[in-house]
Amino acid sequence: MGTSAAPDSSRFRVLVVEDDDVIGHHLETGLRGNGYSTAWRRTGAAALTEATRATPYDALLLDLGLPDMDGLDVARNLRGRFRDLLIVVLTARTDDIDIIAGLDAGADDYLVKPFSLTVLLARLRAHLRRRTLTAPAQRQPIPLGDLVIDPAARRCHLHGVEVPLRPKEFELLALLARHADEAVSRETLMAEVWDENWFGSTKTLDVTMAALRRRLAEAAETAPGPSRLPRITTLRGHGYRLER
Repeated sequence: MGTSAAPDSSRFRVLVVEDDDVIGHHLETGLRGNGYSTAWRRTGAAALTEATRATPYDALLLDLGLPDMDGLDVARNLRGRFRDLLIVVLTARTDDIDIIAGLDAGADDYLVKPFSLTVLLARLRAHLRRRTLTAPAQRQPIPLGDLVIDPAARRCHLHGVEVPLRPKEFELLALLARHADEAVSRETLMAEVWDENWFGSTKTLDVTMAALRRRLAEAAETAPGPSRLPRITTLRGHGYRLER
């Protein structure tokens, strides 16, 4: 696997939403100390107001147990408005159902409290690096039947109509498309789309794959005519294969 340079953190704006003063201060100080432009809000309402200011945020670090609303509602609201916003959930909820609910609400990643600031910063760098650095050979549009994937623009179109994909859904589809008709292991997908040092459950991959399949199916249903779409086949015990 090739190594990419770390992104310039000073280019990125991070919104922290955390009602615990100790954790919030720790995150704000740590992010600013590593060059990120950072704002900290303690409630969901304040976060929604801050997120809609003129200059958009690149990443959201979101606690789920907020005093005025569930963090999941904040994630859904902001995901609906900012498709490319990186959302990382910070939660004390450890059950699989809670983690899946966070991903379904639009989160790209999650960390279970207590977590290491070093690990959080590494995850943040990895996510932002994937969004800003793409090898030239991987930037050419990829036609797959009536579906066209444009890595440079981070867009996907069916019959010329854009298919709305969340960031991780797009990255997963683009990776599979670059290896069309090849078996791609779960380990490779987790390392390339999430983090080579991923320590969480691979349910993240399953939830994102299910959402990707659902969005492609919905796009086909509303397309102006019959659509030739690639098929994503599950390879039990190994991973997935995108078939032209």
